[in-house]
Amino acid sequence: MSNTSLTISSGTSAPLRPRAPRRDWLALSLLMFPVLLVAVDNTALTFALPAIARSLDASGVQLLWIVDAYPLVLAGLLVAMGSLGDRIGRRRLLFIGSTGFAAVSAVTAFAPSAEWLIAGRAGLGFFGAMLMPSTLSLIRNIFPEPNRRRLAVAIWAAGFSGGAALGPIFGGWLVEHFWWGAVLLVAVPIILPLLALGPFLIPESRDPDPGRVDVPSIVLSLLVMVPAVYGIKELATHGFAPAPLAAIGFGLLMGYAFIRRQRALLRGGQQRGGTAAPLLDVSLFGNRVFSTAITANVLALFSFNGFILFLAQHLQLLEGQSPSESGVAMVPALIATVAAGLLVVPLVRTIRPGFVVAGGLLLSATGYGLVAFGDHGNGPALLLAALLILCLGVGAAETISNDLILGAAPAEKSGAAAAISETGYEVGSLLGTAILGSILTASYQGNLRLPDGVAEAAPAEAVAQARETLAGAVDLAQALPGPLAEAVTAAARAAFDSGVHVTAAIALVLMAGASVLAAVVLRKVPTAT
Repeated sequence: MSNTSLTISSGTSAPLRPRAPRRDWLALSLLMFPVLLVAVDNTALTFALPAIARSLDASGVQLLWIVDAYPLVLAGLLVAMGSLGDRIGRRRLLFIGSTGFAAVSAVTAFAPSAEWLIAGRAGLGFFGAMLMPSTLSLIRNIFPEPNRRRLAVAIWAAGFSGGAALGPIFGGWLVEHFWWGAVLLVAVPIILPLLALGPFLIPESRDPDPGRVDVPSIVLSLLVMVPAVYGIKELATHGFAPAPLAAIGFGLLMGYAFIRRQRALLRGGQQRGGTAAPLLDVSLFGNRVFSTAITANVLALFSFNGFILFLAQHLQLLEGQSPSESGVAMVPALIATVAAGLLVVPLVRTIRPGFVVAGGLLLSATGYGLVAFGDHGNGPALLLAALLILCLGVGAAETISNDLILGAAPAEKSGAAAAISETGYEVGSLLGTAILGSILTASYQGNLRLPDGVAEAAPAEAVAQARETLAGAVDLAQALPGPLAEAVTAAARAAFDSGVHVTAAIALVLMAGASVLAAVVLRKVPTAT
């Protein structure tokens, strides 16, 4: 039997009860509300930061923590919450997380100070860690039949992509017409349908033999993710320094200790009849389908976030678009992500899933190739076309790889599998921003050649800022007379584009490599029946 074949099981000790297909799809529609909530929340708050800074008199450091508190706590608890859902019930954890997320959002919307807002964002990360693994693992158990599950996963991914696309537009509109707190307060009406109808439509599922909770493993998982994520974000924001490198090193050391403990608990549980309970079943990574699909996801998100990082700067700083305008410019590509994810569902009935994943990754590599070897100086058309091709590939590959992750894991471990997948998303996104962002910044700084006369025409601080970032160069150009301003802008564009070519070439190599890996390792996964 294939590694991806499924045992039709609810993952619970209760006897199986037949479910009507219509009821299953209604349950899925309710699960889309927390998915949309998390996706919108991830991107909408960015557009509220200027208003928050003015309203709460927040410093630059506080603004960074307002953004960072949420992903730090979220990443640190994803694995623990996925395992907890397997134990206490995934639906129960989803309702706890949804209620807590809505309540904390409502309170945080009226935060009287930046410190209260940072604490509220940390609370949202705590409850947010309960949502995404719960939704994906519940889908695994509501749809045990592979073809229906694959479509459900595609809809789940479409909801996440759609929410990410709506976030910048929705957040900008709310801040413009109401106040910054509306971005958080909107969580309440979004989550109410789930809480009202979910108990009647969403079935409960859990691991029938969960074992005891291992508190040291939870502590170790936090000591792995929080320092590592903090270090990565600090590198992305401030460049290389001893403190973030030490934080990453400490996280890696704790990661080694965490894996050793999980292996010991797994061996002990097997020897003593399952009394020990590892927080993370590391044996899942022994399944080549599971581990390869996770790797493909991490590399895809790594490259994708690097692309969005430089595209947003290009559109806003070099093309003169506002944040809302740049968000709208990206919407067609994000719609393509949704469409590709849905269209590949019937495709895997005739083409092996591994080749579909490989083809999607190869399509993404093509998008990066356009950027790596193309000319960006004639407007944003080339970059937006590359984004469209990239998103088509990501939508196709991510949908099938997520389905392979769920299908390769036993039903009773679906919460842990979903949590690993979500953690991979977070890690890939952060690494892409940090590593590719650092390379982009270093290339810009190394290649910038400001024209003669700038040092005499502008304050030294402004010139120093121009040498550090593209935004600094644009601000400097706005304060200079016409010809000199044009020369500064041209020099900054050339230096920035040099970094874009380098980062796109790296992403091209990564996507091509991931495509080959998927084609080789996943080639024996059978077509859907």
